[in-house]
Amino acid sequence: MDCLLMFIFFISSIESRRWSERQLSLQTGGNVTIPCHYDMKYIQHKKYWCYDAGADFNYCTIQAYENTTQDRVTVTDYPAQSLFTVTMRDLQSGDTGMYWCAVEIGGIFQLDEKEDIYITVKSVPDLSVVESSVSGQEGGNVSVQCPYSAGYQNEQKQWCRSKDWSCYTVGRADTSQNLAVQISDDRRRSFSVEMSGLQKSDAGWYWCKTGDLQVPVHLSVSDAPPATKAVTTVPVTEETSISEATSSMTTVLQLLLQIQNQQQICE
Repeated sequence: MDCLLMFIFFISSIESRRWSERQLSLQTGGNVTIPCHYDMKYIQHKKYWCYDAGADFNYCTIQAYENTTQDRVTVTDYPAQSLFTVTMRDLQSGDTGMYWCAVEIGGIFQLDEKEDIYITVKSVPDLSVVESSVSGQEGGNVSVQCPYSAGYQNEQKQWCRSKDWSCYTVGRADTSQNLAVQISDDRRRSFSVEMSGLQKSDAGWYWCKTGDLQVPVHLSVSDAPPATKAVTTVPVTEETSISEATSSMTTVLQLLLQIQNQQQICE
């Protein structure tokens, strides 16, 4: 792993983009995939996943570069979506600490979204998801379950979209065009998210959020199944059967009469 002294380059002003910090509580021995968004103009630039050694604000230990795997860390770039993902496997308590999503800008580094990502690894995480990847069909629905510990029972629960950090809040039904989002909290140890009227544009990364904790979830949306034509069936009754039989006999008699007439003409 490489150690670099780096500057944090701010693409936009502090007024337009607020510094914040994501906090993740993850399970020992588990895996996690974290989305890191960047500006479209930096598609061709190198991406990194860094561990903040804590010695100084600008000291970073690079754990993996884009489209490579180092030890238990894989970084994958998706230029068409202007994001890269970081997958950490077999998490251990020693992985607890501060991390950065970083993009190289001509020797200067940018911290993605001006955020630090603080990860805590423990045997029982304070916030998790039953499934970290869910899928649905256009026009259909999908549900996500987010268990939390007792210490977060009274904290606000939210479902937030990663790319623009737009959030839906528990207890309030939000509808945007055809999409409807409903979040409900059992007030014990779990809250659920229901998304209905899915569209292709709804696909992407989201975060279950409570208090200062978040956990990522990826949503994929496939094409709606093709419409099937309705088949009209006519119920068969005794009257219908008699009518059909009578019609058939009439046709046979008509044919016999035609044959008889032709024979008489020939004689």
